[in-house]
Amino acid sequence: MIRAYKFLMRPTVGQAIALGEMLRDHCSLYNGALQERRDAYRHVSKTSVTYGQQSAQLKEIRAFDPERQGRWSFSSQQATLRRLDKAFAAFFRRVKSGEAPGYPRFRGVDWFDTVDFPKDGDGCRWDSTPHDSVTRVRFQGVGHVKANQHRAVVGKVKTVSVKREGERWYVVLTAGQVQPEPLPPTGSVVGIDMGIASFLTTSNGEHVANPRHARKAAAKLEAAQQALSRCKRGSKRRRKAVAKVSTLHRKVRRQRLDHAHKTAFGLVREHDLIAHEDLKIRNMVKAPAPKPDPETPGGFLPNGGAAKAGLNRSISDAGWGVFLAILNAKAESAGREVIAVAPRNTSRTCPECGYVAAENRPTQEKFHCVSCGHQAHADVVGALNVLRAGLVRREAAPA
Repeated sequence: MIRAYKFLMRPTVGQAIALGEMLRDHCSLYNGALQERRDAYRHVSKTSVTYGQQSAQLKEIRAFDPERQGRWSFSSQQATLRRLDKAFAAFFRRVKSGEAPGYPRFRGVDWFDTVDFPKDGDGCRWDSTPHDSVTRVRFQGVGHVKANQHRAVVGKVKTVSVKREGERWYVVLTAGQVQPEPLPPTGSVVGIDMGIASFLTTSNGEHVANPRHARKAAAKLEAAQQALSRCKRGSKRRRKAVAKVSTLHRKVRRQRLDHAHKTAFGLVREHDLIAHEDLKIRNMVKAPAPKPDPETPGGFLPNGGAAKAGLNRSISDAGWGVFLAILNAKAESAGREVIAVAPRNTSRTCPECGYVAAENRPTQEKFHCVSCGHQAHADVVGALNVLRAGLVRREAAPA
């Protein structure tokens, strides 16, 4: 299995400048390759440029511009071109499936924050000074950069990436590991119902509070973004304002990750099987389609967009997608089973008699079956139905 590690780097002033120049030159390479593809397709011949053709040009590009493109690792530049190729592959896949295409866009220097090195030892070296008490990572053109290694890296390092977040620099590693020993079985199974009032509710009746990190930081974020909008582009004051906004967003993101990790760890440690709803979060946070007013040309009828925008913010703040990804990763490491079930009618089906009706849920929290009279918390009912559907799916799965 593959596991990722992320460590804060502490570059010197000169190394930070060099890392910034590396991102700038890789961004320039990415945009140049994108422009070449656009120009080739706009030609009468409608030529398609492939990754192989662009990669073959790297040698000439490096020789033509030795002070910029020639400074950096050849394999990292190939990874940047491969990144563009993946963006085009995703674009054509979306076109074929009828989704919104999302043509690959040019990247500004401030929006290009990652450089990948496909192999440890090729243009980079993790733990480059093993005799030193301080862990360092070496990058071609930058040097040996201190890394704050707060935990051991288990397994062989496969890839190394440089990532900029605001004014901070991180090194991200992927390491191949043998499958760890599974946790001892507990004999417990659980279903979970994701929500807004509570982050999740289990089939055992436990409620995990929704921390609402973004809502708590909303006032500070609003003030920081207003200050940013008043700054002149390119000014030193604007750079400070951008750093402030970035710091606040980073804090919210880290808080959300911390909550997701702790909640997922508790579930994985206590249960052998965890069933959850197979939520299509991207579809859930889509804005409602406008409703043209047939009586007023160019006018529109109310479509509940304002209320839906508030719900979308709450869903995004809860971070369901991040949590479910972390839950699946932790369950795989621990030898636990995670099953996703269809969410249809999970909160409208009576767990006692099986009667399905929208009237069974008169309020957001209350469940009252109109057939048998069973009453319970609506989220607990949803979690129970999710667990039952998960157990049925596990029984039906081929051995």
